Amino acid sequence: MSLIELIAGVEAHEATLTVFNADPAVTDELREYFADRNIRIVEDQTASGPAEFVVLARDGGFVTAVTVDDLLAGPGGGGTEASDGETPESGAKRANNGRVGRPVLDHLDETMFTSYSRDDMVAASREIEDRAWRVGDGELHAGFQTLDVLTGEADTYALLGEKERLDVHAYAAAEGNAPDVEHYTVHVGETAEIRETWFVAYDGGGYDDAKCALLAEERSPGEFYGFWSYDPETVDSIIDYLTDQYGGSEQTDDGGATV
Repeated sequence: MSLIELIAGVEAHEATLTVFNADPAVTDELREYFADRNIRIVEDQTASGPAEFVVLARDGGFVTAVTVDDLLAGPGGGGTEASDGETPESGAKRANNGRVGRPVLDHLDETMFTSYSRDDMVAASREIEDRAWRVGDGELHAGFQTLDVLTGEADTYALLGEKERLDVHAYAAAEGNAPDVEHYTVHVGETAEIRETWFVAYDGGGYDDAKCALLAEERSPGEFYGFWSYDPETVDSIIDYLTDQYGGSEQTDDGGATV
């Protein structure tokens, strides 16, 4: 299954959030919070039962239920300021997943987003890069679309590549000049999907709980559609596909690819 097909497969499994016994303004507020997620928001009323609660369902099955107050507050009682000593990983995660909505998003192994900008994608990528840095072991695979983009990230990936037990792989289409690299491998892909997708996948360094991946397709200029995943099988499938498909396309001394 190609990277594009994998995105389409996750997108097809849209989640539904039903808002029960709430004012229409609450439903509108939730639609705004989840505007960049592949979650359909509907409203309903019950003859009896608590006021203002939501039920998350996916593929026709129950996932979780939570009060609207808990959903809007999120972890930490609704604070919005970063705490002292916050790590780059937690900061990036807060910036992209947000405190609001986490009681729902945390229950989705693959969380679809629908309109991330380049800045959003960079911030989201930083979380996975930070995790790989902290664990310091395993494999990190990242797609940059073009060699020009990769060159702009050369310093970051040079540092990651210096981790002795971290095997770093970068993928890009042959557009622009390749950076000089010593401590990681550059794969020059000759397929459209490398040019059209942005991905970062970390194999956890032997720990399933540390596995994570971000995969998105640029469907219009500067707008990315894709998903987060902390599901070990999904992360493994992305890395296995990249290794099988592009493992032999390493950059040569003249900037070409050994395809």
